[in-house]
Amino acid sequence: MNRIERFKGYIKAVASVALGRVPAGRALTVFPKDIFIVSYFRSGSTWARFLFGNLIHQHEAVTFANMKRLVPIIYDNPDRVLRSLPRLLKSHECFDPRYPKTIYIIRDPRDVAVSFYYFNLKVRVIPDQYPMDEFVRRFISADVVGYADQVGCWEDHVLSWLRMRYHKNGFQLIRYEDLVADPAKELVRVAPLLGVDPTPEGVERAVNLSSASHMRSLERTQSWPAMKNTRQDIPFVRDAKVGGWRDKLSQSSVWNIEQAWGATMQELGYELAFKPATSPRARLNDPYVSD
Repeated sequence: MNRIERFKGYIKAVASVALGRVPAGRALTVFPKDIFIVSYFRSGSTWARFLFGNLIHQHEAVTFANMKRLVPIIYDNPDRVLRSLPRLLKSHECFDPRYPKTIYIIRDPRDVAVSFYYFNLKVRVIPDQYPMDEFVRRFISADVVGYADQVGCWEDHVLSWLRMRYHKNGFQLIRYEDLVADPAKELVRVAPLLGVDPTPEGVERAVNLSSASHMRSLERTQSWPAMKNTRQDIPFVRDAKVGGWRDKLSQSSVWNIEQAWGATMQELGYELAFKPATSPRARLNDPYVSD
């Protein structure tokens, strides 16, 4: 790139900031009553936008067409626009001390790896037939795609929030697996942080309007700008189930994830598939003995 092209790029970047066209991201203005839905990527935060949004917005159902307005994500709009939108916001940022109220969603990283793999196929970051094992190695090393890599790996992200906020006021930890098992129960549990007095009817409505089948139907029939130029043969809303990694990951990939993050996974209640081998010479193909 020559000097003229670099100068043009600089001017364009400065103009975008000056005109308020740059997405807010981590630089957004945070207000005292803001509530943030935070998670690592592909951990259920879009589903949470539907669930929590439908509990709050009783007179308008959340859809892919209006989600950007009703439960905005901090990466879609410049700060000047975000300031005028409802203040239940989605974020993938690692720990930010400014967030006054945070609902942090965690998911088994083995399932996250599988979901992130298919998402990157959908958005064409990786090609067809890309080896899952290779993707998992990159996933563990935070070497997949720039916007995700900059917040660190799954464990970096999780621990940044748990070590700084867990058990403190204004913070609610929710496991994706618990949300799948009993969404109504988890909605009632998080309602005080959302500032909602939940009724049985309101909770049932939110659960029904946020079911995986309903969301898949909306995905097929609605225009969703964020997914406009992605592969339509791969859905954004996939199986939405727990433990799908057992059918998708090789033994070596499972071991690699557990070797990297096993202690944190156990701390969060995720049972490991392998236990340490006694031999110090163990390697990838036979490092652990299955439970």
